[in-house]
Amino acid sequence: MGAHRWYLALFSVVLVAAGCFVGAQETQPEKEWWETALFYQIYPRSFYDTNDDGVGDIKGVTAKLQYLKDTGIDATWLSPIFSSPQEDFGYDVSDFKQVDPLFGTNADLEELFDQANKLGLKIVLDFVPNHTSNLHQWFIDSEKGIEPYKDYYVWRPAKMVNGQRMPPNNWQSVFYGSAWEWSELRGEYYLHQFAKGQPDLNYRNPNVVAEFDDVLRYWMERGAAGFRVDAINHMFEHPDFIDEPINNPEDPNSYGYTHHIYTKDLPETYDVIAHWRTVLDDFARQQGGDAIIMMTEAYANLSMTLRFYESDDGQQQRAHFPFNFVMIEELGENSNAKDFKRVIDRWLGNLPRGKTTNWVLGNHDKPRVASRYGVERIDGMQLMVLTLPGVAVTYNGDEIGMVDYRDMSYEDSLDPQGCNLGPDGYKWASRDPQRVPFQWDDTYNAGFSRAPRTWLPVYPYYRQTNLLKQQEADYSHYKFYLDTVAMRKERVFTHGEFRSHAFGDGVFAFVRYLRENEDRMDDPYRVILINFYGERTTIDVNELYEIRNQTQVYLVGTESRHKVGHLLDAKEVTLGPWDSIVLGPVSGGVRFALSYGLLILAVVKSLLF
Repeated sequence: MGAHRWYLALFSVVLVAAGCFVGAQETQPEKEWWETALFYQIYPRSFYDTNDDGVGDIKGVTAKLQYLKDTGIDATWLSPIFSSPQEDFGYDVSDFKQVDPLFGTNADLEELFDQANKLGLKIVLDFVPNHTSNLHQWFIDSEKGIEPYKDYYVWRPAKMVNGQRMPPNNWQSVFYGSAWEWSELRGEYYLHQFAKGQPDLNYRNPNVVAEFDDVLRYWMERGAAGFRVDAINHMFEHPDFIDEPINNPEDPNSYGYTHHIYTKDLPETYDVIAHWRTVLDDFARQQGGDAIIMMTEAYANLSMTLRFYESDDGQQQRAHFPFNFVMIEELGENSNAKDFKRVIDRWLGNLPRGKTTNWVLGNHDKPRVASRYGVERIDGMQLMVLTLPGVAVTYNGDEIGMVDYRDMSYEDSLDPQGCNLGPDGYKWASRDPQRVPFQWDDTYNAGFSRAPRTWLPVYPYYRQTNLLKQQEADYSHYKFYLDTVAMRKERVFTHGEFRSHAFGDGVFAFVRYLRENEDRMDDPYRVILINFYGERTTIDVNELYEIRNQTQVYLVGTESRHKVGHLLDAKEVTLGPWDSIVLGPVSGGVRFALSYGLLILAVVKSLLF
């Protein structure tokens, strides 16, 4: 154990001892498991390969469950693992009740559920209801006009222009080009908001909704603890199939060509989500177990996103929470402390009463934290997300500061979102760089696989950044992540109030405190200070939160020169470049305990040496 970690462990013991002197806190209502959870997204293809085919698998997730437990993860959600031709890497599902052989078997998944339960971990599945693969039996029968599947998908006749067959309207695919594909067999166009092999389902047909009710129950019966609902705001389209207004006339094939008012965020979507919430709640109630959660993915504006919680009158409950993408969509390397305060305060200020927020720092669709914000800010960003109120979500690899493989060649790239743009344009759109294999250690293929070739190339500099190296270091991004995760389980973080402040453009600060203790000497506040600039600065913490006398350092990032346990003058706290620290109270009990702890340490040393 490194000196920093050793001292932190001693300090933690001392703080526990101090609790004997400051008395018990008032009790507060307990929360459900998911409301304070740390979720960890696993991209199975890139996590861990157990059968040496170069692709991660379900058994690989099972093999690494202890790692998740040791890291302090509460639940993990898996990117798609169901039967698929893999045109969009599993988001084109051909059978929602079968695991794709690439990842294993249904039995492997049920074993994962069982082993996770033994460790107290929850497994959440990716649920992709907007579309299927064109190889799904539903689509095969629909294309042939076979009932009841004839209207399972969105079909439209061609529009004839000067005798030429044209798509029904100007709707564009997210993956470039028209969102319509002609079927010679049926003699009509089908809608695909994503790849041509991903035909959109018709949710105006109640039979489609019922099919997915059945899928949800099928996996809940086998142990799924919840579902992350993919691309939910694309579920409905305008029933009259009206042309969308032109947004960017320069490229008629780009997704930005039109303003998507008829293909996204339609109000009918919320009713289906409310229906599925009832399906989940009814199942959990009948089984008598923990809540089974639904979290939704929708890149939408604030108003549209928040509606996924509940109806405007609060009578209709929808998702447990919609993913909050402000850290991805609105903030980046050029954002300053005032930007963070504005965006975070706005989100929390608009959160419906009694609802739980969440913070998503990265995922498989967007550049990694270290690449998006800069490697200097890794600790600060993780500290922020892990100590803000509510749920936190970590994308696998971000806990060790993995970066995007931006120099990947076009020949090695596979993502259709990038490849469709050709060798000159693929880099800016491809999602492959953030999907490369997890860097476990410095051995062959970063310890991910023993295959001669992995599905995507391993990041070439993995020997500098890998889990094992960071586990063995005195202090590292991963060890800082561990310490922060452990700290976030304290009651002041799970139940505490929140207040923020920007010290100029450079330092973003916030405090977590328990309201009933705010004016007491034993107030267990925690002040989080994050310096976003590479310059030294001194601040008065009392501008954020009134602190009596001195304050104590509870946690420091890898860039910090402060030491855990040191006392600071709250009126004059100096932060180094890119510094990240957590401050807390120093009561008489803590001082006594510290002195007592040092006395014990001295006695032990005298006996040993």
